[in-house]
Amino acid sequence: MEIKNQQYCIGGIPLLNIAEKYGSPVYVYDGEKILHQVESLKKAFADVKMKIKYATKALSNINILKLMKKAGTGVDAVSIEEVKLCLHVGFSPEEIMYTPNCVDFEEIKEAVAYGVMVNIDSIPMLEHFGTEYGNDVPICIRLNPHILAGGNAKISVGHIDSKFGISILQLKHVIKVVQAYDLNVVGLHVHTGSDILDAEVFLQGAEILFDAAREFKDLAFLDFGGGFKVAYKNGDITTDIQDVGKKVSAAFKKFCKEYGRELEIWFEPGKFLVSECGYLLTKANVVKPTPATTFVGVNSGLNHLLRPMMYDAYHSVVNISKLDGPERVYTIVGYICETDTIAADRKIKEVKEGDIIAIKNAGAYGYSMSSNYNSRFRPAEVLILNEKDYLIRKRESMEDILKNQISIDF
Repeated sequence: MEIKNQQYCIGGIPLLNIAEKYGSPVYVYDGEKILHQVESLKKAFADVKMKIKYATKALSNINILKLMKKAGTGVDAVSIEEVKLCLHVGFSPEEIMYTPNCVDFEEIKEAVAYGVMVNIDSIPMLEHFGTEYGNDVPICIRLNPHILAGGNAKISVGHIDSKFGISILQLKHVIKVVQAYDLNVVGLHVHTGSDILDAEVFLQGAEILFDAAREFKDLAFLDFGGGFKVAYKNGDITTDIQDVGKKVSAAFKKFCKEYGRELEIWFEPGKFLVSECGYLLTKANVVKPTPATTFVGVNSGLNHLLRPMMYDAYHSVVNISKLDGPERVYTIVGYICETDTIAADRKIKEVKEGDIIAIKNAGAYGYSMSSNYNSRFRPAEVLILNEKDYLIRKRESMEDILKNQISIDF
């Protein structure tokens, strides 16, 4: 978001114009920012054979997926529905990594029928897979490296108490299962969590993965998951992607030399690619002073952006209706009937009813985690690309709330 002609803009288009044209609340995505993030990751790992598998769960609008495909990424899907969505927009099965967790084996069989790469993360599922397919279908195995990393306990997924992956301590058991069923293991995967700052965390996971990889002789790739941290506020420390690329690439090339051939290195970024592209534009319904706090109540809430209440996530807020004038301290809250704080004690330009409040870093896990809580409608989505704005999802209506409900007579 830039200031141009005394207005906050994306791609030269004033965001106030977007709010007026499409109404509020509305999600707005900066397509050029997405393309920039993809290119920065490619540049960081230019010295190795790297593939990007965009984490579909972060933002799954079909037009965002089409933009990723145009940018040359593959995709990571965590449900059979995401697999179908990615196939729908034109990704080939070979470009899709399917990483389920705690699903029925029938869903895995469906994924195999589509021809996508299946990433198995439990020993029972590995045995089911061996019984069903033996050596006929190539697979990846997800290992839990027991590394505590990530910005919040709910997004730290590589520690010993996590439900994700097969414990690295069970590697001998995994090898026995692989040998017993003659499984065709072509990839190994680890993912420690989100908001990882330090290259050393990736290197720590890499060494664990390299040690495990030496037990498998027919690998084609190693998958390091995602977790790169982006900025949520001014002065935030972020992942130095170039430093991570340099150090991890060097370690990876050294391992490949020892392994005897060049493998591919895969990453599954979600937040890194789409978080900063997104803005949720909301309208100030009321400015409500109390003895302790002045609240700005907006026409959105945890039904549209769950992260602040789910993860205590920090999202910067800007009064885009006012560039100049005094600042005041406000707590931005939603219109949902429970505690629904979007941003507490923030200093922003003085707010009046009707002002448009932009919530930043709303691209990842914003719309994709939205709901109809309180029977509220989900907002519209708009993509700005090549200095044009495109409506990519209509605002919901009462018809959407009712369409799958069945009225009975009693």
